[in-house]
Amino acid sequence: MQTKKEFRFFTIFQYEQEQEYLRRRHQQGWKFVKVTGIGIYHFERCVPEDVVYQLDYNKDAAENREEYLTMFADCGWEYLQMYAGYTYFRKPASQMEGEEGIFSDGASHLAMMERVLRGRMLPMLVLFSACLLPQFIINLSNGRYVVASFLGGILLLYVFVFTGCGIYYLKLKQKYLP
Repeated sequence: MQTKKEFRFFTIFQYEQEQEYLRRRHQQGWKFVKVTGIGIYHFERCVPEDVVYQLDYNKDAAENREEYLTMFADCGWEYLQMYAGYTYFRKPASQMEGEEGIFSDGASHLAMMERVLRGRMLPMLVLFSACLLPQFIINLSNGRYVVASFLGGILLLYVFVFTGCGIYYLKLKQKYLP
């Protein structure tokens, strides 16, 4: 069987773009098998088909794995893998009833995003506040400008990620909550 790997990077809140990427690849005859490392997607050659991919972020799913996966299987979703807190599912579009998804309503979609914030963004904020920011200040005040510049670049990246995630979350909140 023909296989291939592709590198793609999606941020925490770009899961919808990731789902669409996987769907397009399947439509082009490349079935998603797994993701490894940071953005290495593994595919197998297949008959082109319209298959919907869905991701759920639930880092506690591993604790109740059987019950969690059974719930989705009962709705026709094929389990693919758990990776970095996300669970990957797929279902042929021909078996779907309308705009079906793993989230039944806006509130459940928003709840998933809140799990992402608590599970991913909160640890990043702690790392930012407790480690990087003090090191930046110490190196800057001690005249270690090369190290301070490197840390400053990382801090700017963090600020960009926090701002982007915050804006995305607020947009979702406006969309799903009256």
